[in-house]
Amino acid sequence: MIVVLVVNYEEFGRMSLRFKEVIDSESETKIPRPLDLGRRQTLDLGNGSEIVYISKFVSSDQAWTWFDFLNQHIPWTRPTIRVFGRSVVQPRDTCYVVNPGLTTYSYSGYKPHAYTWDDFPPLKDILNAVHEALPGSSFNSLLLNRYKGGNDYVGWHSDDEKLYALNQEIASVSFGCERDFLLKKKSNKTSQRRNDEEPPAKKSKKSSVADTHSFVLKHGSLLVMKGYTQRDWMHSVPKRLKAEATRINLTFRHVSRYILNMTLHCFRGGFLTRLWMLPLRNWDCP
Repeated sequence: MIVVLVVNYEEFGRMSLRFKEVIDSESETKIPRPLDLGRRQTLDLGNGSEIVYISKFVSSDQAWTWFDFLNQHIPWTRPTIRVFGRSVVQPRDTCYVVNPGLTTYSYSGYKPHAYTWDDFPPLKDILNAVHEALPGSSFNSLLLNRYKGGNDYVGWHSDDEKLYALNQEIASVSFGCERDFLLKKKSNKTSQRRNDEEPPAKKSKKSSVADTHSFVLKHGSLLVMKGYTQRDWMHSVPKRLKAEATRINLTFRHVSRYILNMTLHCFRGGFLTRLWMLPLRNWDCP
């Protein structure tokens, strides 16, 4: 009996993507370079947590070009999610893009369809611009959100799902209408569950000034949450009735777990027979 172990490891797909990016960089197509990176604002939150904010990440004209593409061509959906045992409509539109082969992403009982970067080529240009602005970063997944007015929002939460490292870097790019971005320090009893059912102001308790921070996310800006921000802090984009225009937000993350498929076959009597398929598991990859 001859036993053959077939391993399909999707990390090679990532290598192919990187090779393609090198080829693209040598073509005549110019990727917009980040603008005004010398004006970074850095906020030390303590205990290894940090916020970096770049108000002019790209030029206004380039930002509007990307905004128009995203607004018109992304297959936006407004899903029904589960919040504290109840089904509610998420108060913003969303879409998910990820490298092929990565672990399935889900939140609040909702599992979005996973599109690829090739489905929307301008997203690769934005990704390259983010990587250039943040040397050493390696993002492979993207959650897009569209706020169609001041009644659209995201409640207090942390991006601390299990498929992300607690100390990972998360980059957030904003296009369109300016919106407030709030931070507050977690208490020992703070629930880490996402709360989209009511505006944050109705759910949060008063905090000291040192435990709360706010930024105005401008058109074409980049905000980066670094270190242990997701472990120790929560953030939100609250309702703003005066915000009548549309805002589009792109949140880049790195998923550190790849799916490893292993199928065991045996060759017997001239026939290749599958003995069994091992369950899919998540394996940490460097």
